[in-house]
Amino acid sequence: MINILLSGCNGKMGQVITRLASQKDNLKIVAGHDVSDSIKNTYPVFTDLRDCDIKPDVIIDFSDPAAFNSLLEFSLSRRIPLVMATTGLSQSQVNALEAASDRIPVFFSANMSLGVNLLIDLVKKASKILGDNFDIEIVEKHHNQKIDAPSGTALAIADAINSVLTQKHEYVYDRHSRRKKRRANEIGIHAVRGGTIVGEHSVIFAGNDEIIEINHTAMSKDIFGIGALKAAEFLYGKKPRLYGMKDLIGQ
Repeated sequence: MINILLSGCNGKMGQVITRLASQKDNLKIVAGHDVSDSIKNTYPVFTDLRDCDIKPDVIIDFSDPAAFNSLLEFSLSRRIPLVMATTGLSQSQVNALEAASDRIPVFFSANMSLGVNLLIDLVKKASKILGDNFDIEIVEKHHNQKIDAPSGTALAIADAINSVLTQKHEYVYDRHSRRKKRRANEIGIHAVRGGTIVGEHSVIFAGNDEIIEINHTAMSKDIFGIGALKAAEFLYGKKPRLYGMKDLIGQ
């Protein structure tokens, strides 16, 4: 049995993971962490991690970047493996996560969906073939409650594309103030926010007289919860290092 501390347990994703974990025979959420303890769970919820007297095997964080420092300090002080699923981290927080992986196992991915990570792999292959002759645009759509824009997944897709291009491309987020033609070495990244869209990502390769599009649509938040739980299973018993979806999918 793998015992999990779930950070952000009373948020929407936290409640999804709580439900999914209850259906697993080898996983159990033994404690939660959240700024609010208004929701009653089958496990104790701590608003301050310093009060937590339960030793989990793995931490899953699906909360908010504001909770990052206290969570990482808790994870390091108790040598607990950490699955970081929170999006919108700053570069300094990502750097801190990488530094922490020298001391504890850390799993970090901009998107916990297995399908999205397959899309990233397909996009990299397409970019190797098409990149020099096609304009590349990324469009991401999310619900109207999402704070960060563009999404971490859109940026991860752009980084993956750039990693295989012969000439590095510039990310362009807004063209309304740029009264000029699109340059060849651009990757346009566009964010749409509205309604209850769970998550959509489209990568458009626009060439002369042909367009190729690679898409992923999330129909529910369950796919992210399933990925986070798989990551927790994967991380259990691992040595300190920074792991990602490539390690999980390729295992």
